[in-house]
Amino acid sequence: MQTTFSLRQFKPDDLDDVIRVNHTCLPENYSAYFFMDLYERYPATFIVAEIGNEIVGYIMCRIETGFSHFGLFGISKKGHVVSVAVLPEYQRKGIGTDLLRKAMYGMRLYGAKECYLEVRTTNSAAVRMYDKLDFKTVRKAKAYYADGEDAHVMAKKLK
Repeated sequence: MQTTFSLRQFKPDDLDDVIRVNHTCLPENYSAYFFMDLYERYPATFIVAEIGNEIVGYIMCRIETGFSHFGLFGISKKGHVVSVAVLPEYQRKGIGTDLLRKAMYGMRLYGAKECYLEVRTTNSAAVRMYDKLDFKTVRKAKAYYADGEDAHVMAKKLK
Protein backbone atom coordinates (compact mmCIF):
# COMPACT_ATOMS: atom_id res chain seq x y z
CA MET A 1 0.00 0.00 0.00
CA GLN A 2 1.42 3.37 -1.04
CA THR A 3 1.86 5.75 1.88
CA THR A 4 3.56 8.72 0.22
CA PHE A 5 1.02 11.49 0.47
CA SER A 6 0.74 15.11 -0.55
CA LEU A 7 -1.23 17.98 0.91
CA ARG A 8 -2.99 20.72 -1.00
CA GLN A 9 -5.75 23.24 -0.58
CA PHE A 10 -9.30 21.92 -1.00
CA LYS A 11 -11.01 22.66 -4.33
CA PRO A 12 -14.80 22.60 -4.88
CA ASP A 13 -14.38 19.50 -7.09
CA ASP A 14 -13.12 17.65 -3.98
CA LEU A 15 -16.41 18.01 -2.10
CA ASP A 16 -17.82 14.54 -2.77
CA ASP A 17 -14.54 12.86 -1.78
CA VAL A 18 -14.24 14.92 1.41
CA ILE A 19 -17.82 14.07 2.36
CA ARG A 20 -17.03 10.38 1.73
CA VAL A 21 -14.03 10.57 4.09
CA ASN A 22 -16.14 12.41 6.67
CA HIS A 23 -18.92 9.80 6.55
CA THR A 24 -16.42 6.92 6.67
CA CYS A 25 -14.50 8.25 9.66
CA LEU A 26 -16.77 10.35 11.85
CA PRO A 27 -20.26 10.22 13.32
CA GLU A 28 -20.43 14.03 13.04
CA ASN A 29 -21.48 14.77 9.48
CA TYR A 30 -22.08 18.12 7.83
CA SER A 31 -24.04 19.42 4.88
CA ALA A 32 -22.37 20.21 1.59
CA TYR A 33 -23.28 23.85 2.25
CA PHE A 34 -21.34 23.81 5.55
CA PHE A 35 -18.19 22.43 3.89
CA MET A 36 -18.38 25.00 1.09
CA ASP A 37 -19.08 27.89 3.46
CA LEU A 38 -15.92 27.13 5.46
CA TYR A 39 -13.91 26.76 2.25
CA GLU A 40 -15.15 30.09 0.89
CA ARG A 41 -14.44 31.95 4.13
CA TYR A 42 -11.17 30.25 5.21
CA PRO A 43 -9.61 28.51 2.19
CA ALA A 44 -6.10 28.51 3.68
CA THR A 45 -7.32 26.21 6.49
CA PHE A 46 -9.22 23.67 4.36
CA ILE A 47 -6.62 21.13 3.30
CA VAL A 48 -6.86 17.67 1.72
CA ALA A 49 -4.38 14.79 1.79
CA GLU A 50 -3.95 12.71 -1.35
CA ILE A 51 -2.29 9.44 -2.18
CA GLY A 52 -2.09 9.15 -5.92
CA ASN A 53 -5.34 10.76 -7.04
CA GLU A 54 -7.35 9.61 -4.01
CA ILE A 55 -8.31 11.95 -1.19
CA VAL A 56 -7.56 10.04 2.01
CA GLY A 57 -7.97 12.83 4.58
CA TYR A 58 -8.92 16.43 5.17
CA ILE A 59 -9.00 19.20 7.74
CA MET A 60 -11.35 22.17 7.79
CA CYS A 61 -11.21 25.08 10.18
CA ARG A 62 -12.65 28.49 10.86
CA ILE A 63 -11.36 31.64 12.50
CA GLU A 64 -13.22 32.99 15.52
CA THR A 65 -12.82 35.90 17.86
CA GLY A 66 -13.25 35.37 21.59
CA PHE A 67 -11.58 35.01 24.94
CA SER A 68 -8.24 33.22 24.96
CA HIS A 69 -8.03 29.64 26.20
CA PHE A 70 -4.85 30.66 28.02
CA GLY A 71 -6.23 33.22 30.44
CA LEU A 72 -4.93 36.18 28.48
CA PHE A 73 -6.94 39.31 28.97
CA GLY A 74 -8.98 40.69 26.12
CA ILE A 75 -10.21 39.24 22.88
CA SER A 76 -8.10 36.96 20.72
CA LYS A 77 -8.37 35.57 17.19
CA LYS A 78 -8.50 31.77 17.38
CA GLY A 79 -8.35 29.04 14.79
CA HIS A 80 -10.96 26.35 15.44
CA VAL A 81 -10.40 22.89 13.98
CA VAL A 82 -13.96 21.99 13.01
CA SER A 83 -13.20 18.58 11.52
CA VAL A 84 -10.18 16.45 10.69
CA ALA A 85 -10.31 12.90 9.39
CA VAL A 86 -8.05 10.33 7.73
CA LEU A 87 -9.34 7.07 6.27
CA PRO A 88 -8.66 4.21 8.70
CA GLU A 89 -6.23 2.36 6.43
CA TYR A 90 -4.04 5.49 6.22
CA GLN A 91 -4.03 6.48 9.89
CA ARG A 92 -0.82 6.50 11.96
CA LYS A 93 1.28 7.51 8.95
CA GLY A 94 1.71 11.20 9.83
CA ILE A 95 -1.12 12.44 7.60
CA GLY A 96 -3.25 13.86 10.41
CA THR A 97 -0.24 15.57 11.99
CA ASP A 98 0.78 17.18 8.70
CA LEU A 99 -2.80 18.27 7.95
CA LEU A 100 -2.95 19.97 11.34
CA ARG A 101 0.42 21.69 10.89
CA LYS A 102 -0.55 23.05 7.48
CA ALA A 103 -3.93 24.25 8.76
CA MET A 104 -2.27 26.01 11.71
CA TYR A 105 0.01 27.79 9.25
CA GLY A 106 -3.12 28.92 7.40
CA MET A 107 -4.68 30.11 10.68
CA ARG A 108 -1.71 32.41 11.25
CA LEU A 109 -2.31 33.95 7.80
CA TYR A 110 -5.72 35.06 9.14
CA GLY A 111 -4.14 36.53 12.27
CA ALA A 112 -5.00 33.72 14.70
CA LYS A 113 -2.90 33.65 17.86
CA GLU A 114 -4.06 30.24 19.08
CA CYS A 115 -5.71 27.08 17.83
CA TYR A 116 -8.26 24.91 19.55
CA LEU A 117 -10.34 21.80 18.91
CA GLU A 118 -12.67 19.35 20.56
CA VAL A 119 -11.85 15.64 20.66
CA ARG A 120 -13.79 12.73 22.10
CA THR A 121 -12.43 11.72 25.49
CA THR A 122 -12.32 8.10 24.25
CA ASN A 123 -10.26 8.92 21.13
CA SER A 124 -6.90 8.21 22.76
CA ALA A 125 -4.99 8.02 19.46
CA ALA A 126 -6.09 11.54 18.50
CA VAL A 127 -5.41 12.88 22.00
CA ARG A 128 -1.86 11.47 21.81
CA MET A 129 -1.34 13.13 18.41
CA TYR A 130 -2.51 16.50 19.77
CA ASP A 131 -0.30 16.05 22.86
CA LYS A 132 2.72 15.50 20.59
CA LEU A 133 1.89 18.77 18.84
CA ASP A 134 1.91 20.58 22.23
CA PHE A 135 -1.84 20.97 22.57
CA LYS A 136 -3.02 21.17 26.18
CA THR A 137 -6.39 20.15 27.55
CA VAL A 138 -7.95 23.41 28.75
CA ARG A 139 -11.30 22.01 29.88
CA LYS A 140 -13.76 19.17 29.45
CA ALA A 141 -17.03 19.75 27.61
CA LYS A 142 -19.71 17.53 29.17
CA ALA A 143 -22.01 15.72 26.71
CA TYR A 144 -20.50 17.72 23.82
CA TYR A 145 -21.34 15.16 21.14
CA ALA A 146 -24.84 14.20 19.96
CA ASP A 147 -24.44 10.72 21.48
CA GLY A 148 -23.70 12.27 24.90
CA GLU A 149 -19.96 11.66 24.94
CA ASP A 150 -17.71 14.24 26.57
CA ALA A 151 -14.97 16.10 24.73
CA HIS A 152 -11.58 17.42 25.72
CA VAL A 153 -11.17 21.00 24.57
CA MET A 154 -7.52 21.23 23.62
CA ALA A 155 -5.66 24.38 22.66
CA LYS A 156 -2.24 25.57 21.58
CA LYS A 157 -0.66 28.99 21.16
CA LEU A 158 0.42 29.67 17.58
CA LYS A 159 3.95 30.96 17.05
